[in-house]
Amino acid sequence: MGVREIVNLQVGQAGNQVGESFWQDVLAEHGLDLTGTYQGSDLQQLQHIGVYFSEVNVGSQAKYVPRSLQIDLEAGVCDRVRSGPMGTLFSPDTYLHGESGAGNNWAKGFYTEGAELIDSILDVLRKQTEKCDVLQGFQTIHSIGGGTGSGLGCLLLSKMREEYPDRMLATFSILPSPKVSETVVEPYNAMLSVHQLVENGDLTICIDNEALYDISIRALKVKSPNFSDLNGLISKVMCGVSTSLRFPGQLNGDLRKLGMNLIPFPRLHFLMPSYAPIHDLKAQAYQGTSVPELVQGLFDRKNLLVACDPRYGRYLTIATIFRGKIASREVEVAVRDLQTRNSDQFVEWIPDNVSVTLVSVPPVGQKQAAVALANSTSIQELFQRTHATFSAMYKRGAFLHWYTGEGMDEMEFSEAESNSQDLIAEYQQYQEARARDEDEDYEEYEEEPQQ
Repeated sequence: MGVREIVNLQVGQAGNQVGESFWQDVLAEHGLDLTGTYQGSDLQQLQHIGVYFSEVNVGSQAKYVPRSLQIDLEAGVCDRVRSGPMGTLFSPDTYLHGESGAGNNWAKGFYTEGAELIDSILDVLRKQTEKCDVLQGFQTIHSIGGGTGSGLGCLLLSKMREEYPDRMLATFSILPSPKVSETVVEPYNAMLSVHQLVENGDLTICIDNEALYDISIRALKVKSPNFSDLNGLISKVMCGVSTSLRFPGQLNGDLRKLGMNLIPFPRLHFLMPSYAPIHDLKAQAYQGTSVPELVQGLFDRKNLLVACDPRYGRYLTIATIFRGKIASREVEVAVRDLQTRNSDQFVEWIPDNVSVTLVSVPPVGQKQAAVALANSTSIQELFQRTHATFSAMYKRGAFLHWYTGEGMDEMEFSEAESNSQDLIAEYQQYQEARARDEDEDYEEYEEEPQQ
């Protein structure tokens, strides 16, 4: 079986900065230098390299080019990537940018500026997908608080959904958080984006800056974290999630299998990532990473990349991915123990709802690591927060003229709001559903025919 390719799209400033961090990590794991030339010695590194890279022969030398689009509505970010250390890594035609920027306005990204750029993006995307043997899907990196990542990112998702209806669309979405606010209209942009993500995404991996700051300060001991610290954390999770696609594992996963195990209801595809072990480099030499410690870390809310508390919800499903030389028996026992101890936090009407994947290749510089993606009803906390800040402004019509001025209809705001309320209600409904409800329905059904 050939490799199943993924096309990466990084949209907007945050998307491109996180993307840069992600590609640095992926290059290191596959033994490639910054120009995409192989320098490694372990053949495992090249076995599935085609998932993210196309092989190009330059003279006698093979060069690996990322299957990635760098997109923004202003030239600055793309120019910075292009002139940076990874500038020659990406193919020149995959940098796509507008001129005027989205000015933190979702409507500009979705309707006006974004609409002008979308056809040229889709053309380049088509060229990338035509080169694939078996395209499994797309991953988009964007933030939903600004204008480009949110507006243009959502426009792209809806176009990809039309054009590639049977391919997986995964997003790594950076959500705004109240403590770390970049702009005052974030709640509007986020609400309009969630509205689109619910309808068009297959897997949305949620990350927020508040949680990243907390982890950096508390666990990594960085006094005032900058974006490269935060992006390093995100790219660790991205590499972890894609490990089972990039290296031969005991169970070779792909995006669709991940989705199959994680998404019990199509709208509830918002996942909470966690990573273990997280500690600063100085402490690393003193920290054990036994399997039970890794498992404990994955379920510790301090290691979550979103600021919500899983103890206030229930887990529907979880996928765990362990990296390094780890015995499968050991992992399964540790996971089962944790589940038994905290059984009330897992819904009982989905049996075996924790899946385990093992990959023997650890991250660069670590012996063992693990990533989890949890589908927990406690994520409604995130949507409730956004909803509260959104409605405070929307009730008074504050800042709306910026959006309607781009030709957007006010109805869209109330549609987005009610869609978000429905989503919160759905999470709540499954949080309260117990197995015994099923038994009661079943008993009633049994008795009826005898009347």
